[in-house]
Amino acid sequence: MTRPLLIDTDPGCDDALALALALEDPTLEVVGLTTVHGNTTVEATTHNARALLEVLGRTDVPIAAGADRPLLADLETAEHIHGEGGIRGELPEPTSETELEGVHAARRIVEAARRHEGELALAAIGPLTNVALALALEPRLPELLDDLLVMGGAAFVPGNVTPLAEANFHSDPEAARRVVRDAEPTVVGLDVTRRATLPADWIDSLSRESPLARSLREWLTYYDEDVLERYGMETAAIHDALVIAGLVDGRVLETEAHHMQVGTDSELDRGALVCDPYGVTGGEPNGRVAVDADIDRYRELMTETVDGLI
Repeated sequence: MTRPLLIDTDPGCDDALALALALEDPTLEVVGLTTVHGNTTVEATTHNARALLEVLGRTDVPIAAGADRPLLADLETAEHIHGEGGIRGELPEPTSETELEGVHAARRIVEAARRHEGELALAAIGPLTNVALALALEPRLPELLDDLLVMGGAAFVPGNVTPLAEANFHSDPEAARRVVRDAEPTVVGLDVTRRATLPADWIDSLSRESPLARSLREWLTYYDEDVLERYGMETAAIHDALVIAGLVDGRVLETEAHHMQVGTDSELDRGALVCDPYGVTGGEPNGRVAVDADIDRYRELMTETVDGLI
């Protein structure tokens, strides 16, 4: 038995590795990709998603393009982290084999949730604009899904865009606020994803012989030296792949139920994930937060996947 999975994504170097893990794992059936603005424009993230499916040999997976800007905030992108066009490496120009579906990503999410009612996992690893729009189209979305995992937020640790906010939540705070408030997500944020690195000696040992091998190395090393120095890290955090690892192996992520909110009221709290562990607001838990991860198991899954592709 395989588990149906829809991935909402903004590729992105760590997105590329997350997609590779999902597409290569035999327990998951990726029933579609939906694209969103984030690491670059939605036109470029869609181009990157199509190219990734071609290089990974999975042109059978349908793609639907989505929101080109946040609900209310101005568009911000992260080419300074992920490279020109939003992704590093050598990717082929997409062909007609990966033509887009003629439907908006938000509607595609709703259709997939209805088609796989009670079984579909939705992994949202970019800004949450598409998911918020899908929730507006279908308020029963949380009931239709088996699971909603969100890569975003910084619950009990500092952010990486502001002292309080992680990039995906900061990119569209109003969308994040809606999804966190109403969609009962499992939020996988910087509390655990900052540890989702891979060993430097293993990365150094990887082949450079094929375009895919060279691209994999680029995705694994997408942090510049100044970023590594700022966070005191030896290699880049592959944030999004930890979400997929949590779906592959339910023991990877340790989560806790919390009442959560997302700040939107000022520049200081824009995109800040606020948890209430002591119950001072009286709010009931509206989702779960990842508080620990089995990084050894995550690394095992990732290294096996990359080694298999090379």
